Amino acid sequence: MAPGGIFRFCLIVTILAQPAQSCFPRSIRSQVPVKIDPGYVITQVPLDHCGDVGLSLSSSDPHFTVNTDGTIVVAVVSMVTKIRSFQVWVKAGRGQPRRVDVQLIPDTEQLHQYTLHAQSAPWNQAHKRFKRRWSPLPFNIIENALPPFPKEVELIGSDSSVNYTVRYTIEGPGVTQPPMNVFSVVHETGMVIVHRAVDRELYPKLVFQARVTDKLTGKETDRPLDITVLVLDLNDNPPTFLGPLEFQVVEQSRPDTEVGVVTATDRDEAGTPHTQIKFSLLTENQLFNIHPQSGKITTKSGTLDREVQATIPVTVEIRDMNGAKSGLFNTAIATITLVDVNDNPPTFTETILKADVEEDKADLLVLRIPVEDRDEVNTQNWKAKFVITHGNENNDFRMDTDPTTNEGLLYVVKPLDYEKGRLVALIVSAQNEVPLVNSLTSWNTIPVELSVSDVDEGPEFSPLIKVIRVKENTPIGTILGSYMALDPETRSNTGIRYLKVSDPGSWLSVGEETGELKVTNLIDLESDLVTNAMYNITVNAVDPSSKSGMGMITLLIEDTNDNIPVPDDRVLVLCEEEGKRGSVTVMAHDPDLLPYSSPYDFQLSGESPKKWRLRDAQNISVVLEQAVDMPRGNYEVEMRIADLQDKGDVQVVNVKVCRCLGGQCVAATSSVGMGAWGTLALLLALAMLLLLCLLFVVVCNSRGEKMYIDDSSGGMLLHSNTEAPGEEVKSANLLMIPPVGGLDVIDQSAKETGLLDQNRNVSAGDMSGMTQQTMGQQQVYQSSRQDFMSNSVHHQNSFYTSGGQYRGSANYSDSLYQKQANHSLFNTWDTNKLYLDEKLDYFGGEMEVCHTLDSPHAYHYEGEGSAAGSVGCCSEIGDQDGLDFLDSLGPKFKTLANICLSKESRE
Repeated sequence: MAPGGIFRFCLIVTILAQPAQSCFPRSIRSQVPVKIDPGYVITQVPLDHCGDVGLSLSSSDPHFTVNTDGTIVVAVVSMVTKIRSFQVWVKAGRGQPRRVDVQLIPDTEQLHQYTLHAQSAPWNQAHKRFKRRWSPLPFNIIENALPPFPKEVELIGSDSSVNYTVRYTIEGPGVTQPPMNVFSVVHETGMVIVHRAVDRELYPKLVFQARVTDKLTGKETDRPLDITVLVLDLNDNPPTFLGPLEFQVVEQSRPDTEVGVVTATDRDEAGTPHTQIKFSLLTENQLFNIHPQSGKITTKSGTLDREVQATIPVTVEIRDMNGAKSGLFNTAIATITLVDVNDNPPTFTETILKADVEEDKADLLVLRIPVEDRDEVNTQNWKAKFVITHGNENNDFRMDTDPTTNEGLLYVVKPLDYEKGRLVALIVSAQNEVPLVNSLTSWNTIPVELSVSDVDEGPEFSPLIKVIRVKENTPIGTILGSYMALDPETRSNTGIRYLKVSDPGSWLSVGEETGELKVTNLIDLESDLVTNAMYNITVNAVDPSSKSGMGMITLLIEDTNDNIPVPDDRVLVLCEEEGKRGSVTVMAHDPDLLPYSSPYDFQLSGESPKKWRLRDAQNISVVLEQAVDMPRGNYEVEMRIADLQDKGDVQVVNVKVCRCLGGQCVAATSSVGMGAWGTLALLLALAMLLLLCLLFVVVCNSRGEKMYIDDSSGGMLLHSNTEAPGEEVKSANLLMIPPVGGLDVIDQSAKETGLLDQNRNVSAGDMSGMTQQTMGQQQVYQSSRQDFMSNSVHHQNSFYTSGGQYRGSANYSDSLYQKQANHSLFNTWDTNKLYLDEKLDYFGGEMEVCHTLDSPHAYHYEGEGSAAGSVGCCSEIGDQDGLDFLDSLGPKFKTLANICLSKESRE
């Protein structure tokens, strides 16, 4: 470098260093209390003459900090018992740091008192000796200290080092526990050394344990001691915002209206300038302010307008060190939304509105009225409400709002009349659902002109409802007046006809051409057709063009005294009371109205006053009580009941005197109880009758049961009540035996009653008929047997097998006698069943023999020309033509037809 360049460089350094050397003193002395707490301001390094040169200040003693304005502040509790010195380093720009020596001199008086107090303390008394602890007070380190490391921190020592060669060791947080290996100790001297920086926000205080042992024996020479290391805070954390930065405020708010509060925090040590946050707005506007300490945002003016700007962003700065330039800071954008108020009324897009409407039209949309509103859409401040302020005195129109377009909808709700007015002028006001916030602003209005067009109308009644006063019971034929209509165009009633539309009681007639009203039926105020003394009749008027108009006639009926009071109940119960005579209340009613009704006058008549008397007469009632003792029973009481006009008649009331239970006569109550038992007895009787009917049905079904035939034909024989024998008998299985003795009677009876083969039965009815034909009458067994023997001849009947071999003989009269000897009556069902079973047993198995042994039998003489003819089995077989009738007898007789046809084929 050239000599001139070196000289210029030295000159620049000298000029830059000069302000740092000359603008502050080299040393400062300050008197302080013996004990000084954190935050205590000791003194200030004067920097007023240093200009705008950027200075940085630091303290060599961590117990003290230096602010950017030169203020020296106590950071940790300190005891100043003697002069204490440390240095403040001041650095200007990139120049070399300059030192300011600071001496703290303790207050003399406080130091004297402190010394006296220490000497009088218990541990300094001569008669007691305590082992002195070997540790210093808690010592400090600065967080995030700059290298180089390691650094000596503090010296610890024990009194035992006088008598022993000691060795120091430490353990615990910062040594053997997290944060690991921060501290170590020189074993011989007890010097504590820090090996790396510590973050106060993570470890504001570290407490580890120091031990002292004999270097030779390893035994502890003093008690363990807890060493406290305080990590002093540095301003290494900028403040941060808390919570959302979105706020709302109503537009048009007054100045100093609170908008919201910005909150922030700082991780540095609380209560120090490192955490003293100052709030400020960096946005250049005249709308908002922010409090520097609390962070509250307020409005600066009352000109906030949502319609101009709905959201306003502002930049907020937070800086620690109470806003000093050396403080750390952060910035963020806060969004302020303006809440809408109704400060803009709806405005019309037109100056006047016109429309046409036909007369006689109702509930018709006439006009749509558009408006604009600058307030927030779809809010009450924006939604329009339309009001007709002029021209709608008769309520002919209605205003609605279209919820989508916010337009006004003008409806005509009553028919307009061209003859009454050809032009309708309205004034419509557009409003909102909520009032305007600005009292100086009013709602806008617009004129509306409606032109009414003429149409041909039907007749009109005037008045539309005609009220006629009439007395009830007005004579039929009385003329009450007329009710006519006019053509609204011609104002004439020519050619108009009148027709009744509604007249429920047909009380009036309406003249078809004149509209004359005449009474045609009895007008009765008490009729169900009358409501509130009014009766309505609807009339229709029709003009020659068939257009019509409707009107109503209302009869206002005046009451007459055409009814008399009568008792509400003509049958009353008077309950006997113990030791006194009973009473009952008689109530009456009269359909007439005042003054033809209550209060009523009650008077006994006839013979009633001898036994009865009245008391406590009220408006519509009186108490009837016994005047004399009387037995229980029914009594007729005559009394005259008259209305307020003394119109009435004698009424008869039946009074039943009895002993009561629960307001009813005991006899009536007992009757109800007996009725219940009677009902139960009736139900039991019906149940028994039903069981008897079921039993009868079962017996009858068992007697008339149809039995199926177990043979190849598979048919079913039905019983017959004809006298001709053998109509239900299958001839191939039954052999006719000639009459020998009395057995022919039994054979004949069996034949006539339809004996079947081995597997067949007969019905009970057939058996009964057989007994009657055989015996002639129902008698006991002995008498019947004598008659039977006297009219019959014994005969032995021989039976043969199908091969002609003899099987034996039997006397059937004796057999029958033996069978029936076990029974009391010959005609009993059991006896007949035994007889028939034996007969069927003999004849059932001889089907083939029947034809070979066929021979004529003798029967009772039935006279000439018997329709029965021969009853032999072969006699049933006739010509084929004679059996054609079997085809028409139905499916039930096909089995019989097949039997006969099979016999014919074998012949």
